[in-house]
Amino acid sequence: MGVVSRTRRSRTGVCKALVTWSTIEHMTSGVGGFEAVLDHLTTEILEGRVGPGDRLLNERELAVQLGASRSAVREAIKVLQAQGVVTSHTGPGGGTRVGANQGPALGRMLKLHVALDAISFSEVTETRVVLERAAAVAAAEHRDDESLAELESMLQRMRETQDAAEFNEIDTAFHVAIARIGANRLVRDVTIAIREAVASPILAAEKRLPDWEALRGQLNVEHTDILDALRLGDGDLAAERCEAHIRQAHRALLP
Repeated sequence: MGVVSRTRRSRTGVCKALVTWSTIEHMTSGVGGFEAVLDHLTTEILEGRVGPGDRLLNERELAVQLGASRSAVREAIKVLQAQGVVTSHTGPGGGTRVGANQGPALGRMLKLHVALDAISFSEVTETRVVLERAAAVAAAEHRDDESLAELESMLQRMRETQDAAEFNEIDTAFHVAIARIGANRLVRDVTIAIREAVASPILAAEKRLPDWEALRGQLNVEHTDILDALRLGDGDLAAERCEAHIRQAHRALLP
C-alpha cells in the first residue's frame, strides 16, 4: 500500500508520474478513521518511505488505497498541514507534498507551549545555551569568507537601525545564520523554533526598557565579540561568548 506520488523526467524531458507502493504487513482491511490514516502517513514518513518534497497521492487515491473515507483522509491531511509537515497547493504541479523546512512548524508549537507556561523562559534560555554553544563550535570549524561577510553585514545593520523590531529580526537572523554555518540542520531548526517562540515577549521587553539604546549598544558589542571569535576559528571562545551573550540578554530583558 503506498501513499506517495513521485515525478521524474524521462530522457525526452517529459515528466512522468510514478507511484511507489510500500507494503504494510498483516494489514487485511482498510486503515479506518482519521487517526488511523494519520498514524499511517506518519509511519510512512518516519520509516523513510516518504521524504521532503515527495507528493502524496490525492485524496481519492489515498482513500481507496488505505480503505478509508475521503473525509478521514482530508482530516488527517489537515492535521499534518497544521503541524507544518505537509503543504498543499492547487494548480499545475500542485498537490500535497511533504515539507522540507520544519523550523517554522517547530516554532509555532514551541510558542504555544511557552504561552501556556508549559515551558518557562528559564528553560528556553538553558536550551538556547546548549544549542548555540554547539552551533558556535561547529560554525568556527565550517566558516568561510562568504559566511563571515554575511554575519558582518547583519552586524552592521544592527548597528545602524534604531528600531527595536528591526533589530530583533536581524538579531534572530544572526543567531540562525551561525547555526546554519555549523551545517547542522536540526540545530538550525530548533534555534529558529526557540527564537520564534520568544520573539514577541523579547520585543515587548525591549520596548519597555527605559534605556533601550544602551542595551542595543551592549548587544552589538557582544555580537562583535562572537564574530571575532568565529573569524579566529576559536570554537571554544565563540561558545563562551555566545553563552555569556544569551544569559546577559535574558537577565536584561526577562528578569
